[in-house]
Parts: sequence; structure tokens; C-alpha cells
Amino acid sequence: MTVNILVSLGGNAILKHTDIGTAEEQLKNTKQTSSIIIELLREGYHVALTHGNGPQVGDILLSYDLAKEILPPMPLDVCVAQSQGMIGYMLQISLKNSLKDKDIEKSVVTILTQTLVHKDDPRLKIPSKPIGPYYTAKEASKLRERGWSMVEDSGKGYRRIVPSPLPIGFIEESSIKSLFEKGELIIASGGGGIPVIKNENGHLQGLEAVVDKDHTSSLLASLIGAEILLILTDVDKVSINYGKPYQQDLDHMTVSMANKYLKEGHFPSGNMGPKIESIINFLENGGKKAIITSIENVFDALKGNAGTTITLI
Repeated sequence: MTVNILVSLGGNAILKHTDIGTAEEQLKNTKQTSSIIIELLREGYHVALTHGNGPQVGDILLSYDLAKEILPPMPLDVCVAQSQGMIGYMLQISLKNSLKDKDIEKSVVTILTQTLVHKDDPRLKIPSKPIGPYYTAKEASKLRERGWSMVEDSGKGYRRIVPSPLPIGFIEESSIKSLFEKGELIIASGGGGIPVIKNENGHLQGLEAVVDKDHTSSLLASLIGAEILLILTDVDKVSINYGKPYQQDLDHMTVSMANKYLKEGHFPSGNMGPKIESIINFLENGGKKAIITSIENVFDALKGNAGTTITLI
């Protein structure tokens, strides 16, 4: 029996920390990732994909910044759209080639996804998400004059911070569901999706914001009726007391355990927190189980021999 699964790819599945960021490097990584996705298909999973875009959208913003005397910079929503197209293309070509090598006939399609957020979301008024390159204090001061919100980040310099509202849906929901139900291999809501609101006229309007990928992954998984939400990141397992001498790696959590650890502060908001929150939402809305692990441990994790599995009870 076919099992519906949403695979949420972390940035390291496309661009590793040690990479410079060339197209060749990213295509090499997506080729390796694609071979794993194809094996999931061969094992009977009906797969949908979503992905992060942090490094790529940061590079796009930096490119505009460096060329600002020649080319007009694009707003953040447009940059997110550019990153969706770029990463979607790399995944599509890699997946199609892997499918051909295995003699599998299946369409692969990237859906340029707009993520709807509430126009009155209080998070829109409080910039909190660091994006893009680092700047000196002098550069940050000048950027503030342009209306940017800046914050010192990790002692490395100053970065622009933007609002990070919660997603409430996708504009392309019917297309996503229809294509998935027809058996297509879809790539949707990359980088959290392009943030949009509906204005007073009911028209869509893009926002200078970043929607968290993990929260959109939960929404997307529920939309397509996924039984499993598989989050691939740069750690093998979820841990409590992370980085401390008494760090404990977790093989399994229930939702109640996850909520307890969240309240105790084990999962920071800028790291594991959104992943755990999104999984709780997914499981409370009908999902069967969620798994967090590294891409190297996918198949062992699906068998319960690696990663961290989270269930409702």
C-alpha cells in the first residue's frame, strides 16, 4: 500500500556548510539527494518535497546589494520567488535524471508557491528573523536610514532582520492537491513560500518577510494527507540538553513529551523549536508520525533504527 510522505529538505541537502555555493556544488548535492528520493518511490512511498532556501536567498540579496549602483534591488518576496525557481530547477533536473536511470516514468513539477499569512499577524510588526550577509556597524547605520531593521548577530556583525509571520494556507492549494493526487512528484512551498497577504480589496500583496519553512511543512503535509512528515536536517537525532556534558539523544517522543521539552527550553526558537512545533501541529491534525534525522540515515530512520520518531501518543 502506498504511503504518502512529505520530505522536508534542510539546506545541507542542497548546499553544505563547507560549500562555496557554486551551481556545480548544488547540482552535485541535489543529485545525491535525488537518488535517495527515488529509492523512497521504489519502496512504495508517494513523495512530495519542500525545502529550505536560507543560503540561496542570502546570496541573492547579497548580489543585489553588491550591484545596487547598477541594478535596482528586488524586495524580499521576489528574492524568495527567485530562490524557489532556482532550487526547484536543480531538484527537477536531478530527479528526472535519477528517474530515467531507474526506468521510472513520473512527472516532476515545482509549484511556485505563495504562502498566505494573516494581515494582522502581530509578528509582522516585530522583525525577528536575520537574513542575508553581515555588515559593519557603519554599514548597518546607513541601512537603517533606508528603513532596514538591523541587529548584531552572534558577534559576527550586523544583519538585516525581517518579520516572520505564521502561515495560514497556500494560494495554490488546489493545484498542489490535484497534482499530488494524480501521482506527480511535486516540489512546493520552498523556503517557506512567498509571503503574501490579502489587502482590503482582496488582492494579493507580497511582503518583506520570511515564513518559517518548518511551519509551512506542517501545513503542506496536512494538505496532501501525508501520513509521515520526514524532516531532514544536519543532526542524526533530536537532543535535550544539547551541547552539554549530559546531552541526551532521543529515539522517540510523544507530543506530550515534546511539549514538555519545549516549555523547558530544550528546543531554541532559532533552531529545533520550529521543527518540533510544526510536528506537534501535524500530528494533532491527523498525521501518523514524524521523523527528524540526517539525510544519510533516512532508510534506517523509517524503520525505527535511527533518527527521532515523534508520535501523538
